Formats: sequence, C-alpha cells, structure tokens
Amino acid sequence: MTSRIIYVPFDHLHRGYGALKNADSKTDVIAMVESARMTTGRAWHPMRLFFLISSARHFAEFLRSEGFTVHYEKAPTSIDGLKKIQKLYPESSVLCAEPSSFKQYEALKAFGVSFVPNDFFLTSRSDFAEWAGSQKSFLMENFYRAQRVRLNFLVEGGKPTGGAWNFDKENRLPPPKNYEWPPYLEHSRDAIDEEVAAELKCSPGNTWATTREGALAQLNNFIENHFANFGPYEDAMAGDNWAVHHSLLSPYLNNGLLHPSEVIDAAMKAFTRGSIPIASCEGFVRQIIGWREYVNGMYWFLGADYEQNNQLDATRDLLPLLRDPSKTSMNCVGSIVADINERAWVHHIPRLMVLSNLALITGTNPQQFLDWMREVFIDATQWVMVPNVIGMGLHADGGAMMTKPYAAGGAYISRMSTYCKGCKYDPKLRVGETACPFTTLYWDFLDRHKETFVKNHRMSQQVFGLNRLKDLPELKQRAQEVLDGLSEGTI
Repeated sequence: MTSRIIYVPFDHLHRGYGALKNADSKTDVIAMVESARMTTGRAWHPMRLFFLISSARHFAEFLRSEGFTVHYEKAPTSIDGLKKIQKLYPESSVLCAEPSSFKQYEALKAFGVSFVPNDFFLTSRSDFAEWAGSQKSFLMENFYRAQRVRLNFLVEGGKPTGGAWNFDKENRLPPPKNYEWPPYLEHSRDAIDEEVAAELKCSPGNTWATTREGALAQLNNFIENHFANFGPYEDAMAGDNWAVHHSLLSPYLNNGLLHPSEVIDAAMKAFTRGSIPIASCEGFVRQIIGWREYVNGMYWFLGADYEQNNQLDATRDLLPLLRDPSKTSMNCVGSIVADINERAWVHHIPRLMVLSNLALITGTNPQQFLDWMREVFIDATQWVMVPNVIGMGLHADGGAMMTKPYAAGGAYISRMSTYCKGCKYDPKLRVGETACPFTTLYWDFLDRHKETFVKNHRMSQQVFGLNRLKDLPELKQRAQEVLDGLSEGTI
C-alpha cells in the first residue's frame, strides 16, 4: 500500500533532507519530473542543463538502489508530470519540501501538494523573517555576526575567533605573479552522463560532477588543496586560472548534492587541525553561513514582486557582448563571457564587479539581465539571482538591500585582475578613443543619477567628485559614443 508520493525537485537531491528525510521505501514512491519548461524555450546554457538533468537521473538511480519505486517522467511542466504519476496512485497524497521559488510554490500549492519545511539551508524562512523584521536596515554583516553566534562557528565566549568578525583587508589581494595554481578535479563520465549529453547534443567536459560522490570529492579537493589560500585571493581575477582558489561547490549546494552543514563541518575540522589561516577560514564561512543564507532569506522576505524592481529606470536592451564575446574589444568582459560560454561559471567578483557593474553603469534593463544570468550560470536559481541582481548588482531596488550601488571604473578591474594588460583600452583614461569604457561610464553613471546618489552618505563624496572633472562635457559625449557602440557590439 502506497501511503505517499514524494515529489523531489531537481534542487532537492539529498537523501538526508527535505521530504526524503523520513521516507520509507516500503510505503513511499518517488516522483521526479524533467519538465520541458525547464529545458526549452530559453537560451539555457547546455552545460547547466546537462548538470541539472544528469544529477537528477543519477539521484533517481541512487534512490532505486535503496529500494524505492521511482517514477521519473518527462512532461511539459512539473504539474503535468505529477498528474501522470498520481493517476497510478489515486488514493495517495503528494508531499514535497517547500520549493525554492515563489512560482513553483504557488503551482504546487494549487495542485494540492503538502509541504514539509525546506531544511536545505541553515536558517529557516521564518527565523530569517524574524531577524529581518527586527532590523532598521538589512545589513548582511549584522546577520552574519548573529549567525556566527547562533551556529557557534568561529566564536569563543561570544567573541570572534582571532579577535575580529572579518578579515576582509587580508582577503583582497590582486592575483599573484609567477604562481603555480593547484590543479582542479576532472570528473569522469558514465553511461547516464553520455545519454544526457547525447540528448542535449552537447559536450559537457569534465569540470562538473553529477553525483554525490563527485560532489564530496570536490569538497575534499577544496579542503586539501585550495582552502588555505582561498581568503587572500578570493576577490582576484586571474587571466591564467579560471577558478583561482574558489571551492566550485555552489552548484552542488544549490541542487542538494551537498548540504551546507556538511561543507561547514569539513571546513571547521580543517581549521581545527591548524592547517588553515583564520582569514581563509572566516572568508569561506562568511560565504556559506552569511551571504548564501542571507540571500535566500531576503528572496523570501522581500516577496514575489521584488524582482520587477527597476528604480533607476534602466531601459537599455541586453548588450550583445554578453552572448558573444567577439562583440567587444574589452579584454575583461570578452574573457569572462568566453569562460561562461565554456563552463557556465565564473566566481563572484567577475559576476559583480565586471558583468553586473557593466549592466549597472550602462543602464541595462534589470529584468533582461536577470534572465540572462539565470540562463547561463550552472549554479543559478531564482532565489540566488533575484536578490543578487536586483538588489546587489544593479541597485534596482532603490537600496532596499544594499546601502550603495556597486559601480566602479576601470581602476578596480586593473587593480584586481590581469585583464587590463594588453587591452585596447586604458583604465586610467576617461575620455578619448582608448579610454576604458568602465572609467568613462562610471562617471557618466554618477552624473546621470547625481540627484539620487548625492543624498546617499556612502555615495555623496563620489558625486561631489564630478565637480572636479573639467572634461565632463567631453566625457558625456564619449559616454554616449560608448553606449551606442556597446549596443551595436563595436566597443
């Protein structure tokens, strides 16, 4: 007798959490749906689709090996697939862990699915809402410090280990010269991988694992070979290494193959052994229990309509260089987009300080840019991308999340990367044909929005800097040329 149909979305792939936590193979059946809505209709990166689908099919086989009856359906939508499976068990209810987007939640609720709490994070949605509701502003730093104390990570007697809550000043080094980067893992492919690759007509390469065993191997490789040097270079953009010392764990955390508690436990064990500097450990812990939990919490706290924000009235269509790196002579953007096209991933600084920065200062429509980010990154989900793009990257929410926009000129990219060497454009110049577009557009952005940002205590000094620009009329003319050229794919 089947008591329940347990629906497992493609981002709940963990036996120990969600609706599977207390599942019984004798009485529960598993429903998984590969929906056409997820795989077609948009310019999804083939490696992203490969990763999601192959991981899900591997997980289905794992559950079968545990004795579960697994119905893996291909259908136009998740609901269509569930309807087909439920016809086989008309007396059984459907159970799922709370889904990770408003749209999916509403669709499943309307279908009559029952929910258990989503425990794929360390902070429940209700606990985060309680914290956010008590704040005058939603500073991630305040949340992070509360997390450290609540979860008892890197605290001793309520005080931060090492005497500071963060070591950002130690973790902002530019890429090192003549440095030998440790190799990253390559993951072998099996029959399931090959089947999915053939269906998608893609070559997935060996960068991303599609099994829990592979995800655990990636975690171990990071701890053993990269964790110690993660902190100093976490903001560096190195032309000779696409991953630097980043963990590459976000895809597995976001589809459930790894749980954040497993990642933090491994990190803290390594730190306790004395082999990991405090700056690297704290920087990594901040990403897992701070930023990741904060972004998920803010997604649910801010509501379903938040993603439609466009408070800077940005209307420019998506720049062609984001689809085709040959449409730009900017070495930084071209190199980063080429990396995305190859692996569906770059780390957080290229995403924020190059791609999002460019979208911000060009006035690119935030919803178009959000759609693009969702399509091309292997670790993209709605809860991740909406706050990161609308709030942090494009400041489209008027400052609800961030107290200032992350706008920057070419000087930042020059300082933190190797991209400017040999580039056609000079980050020190703001006018002229060889002026870096980032430098030109940074000042033009401040000028366009000076009435808004002069009231911001974290931006007023930059806005007042416009008064020192004797070449502002010339800069504004050059900025228009740059904007036109970027839209035409000629800059």
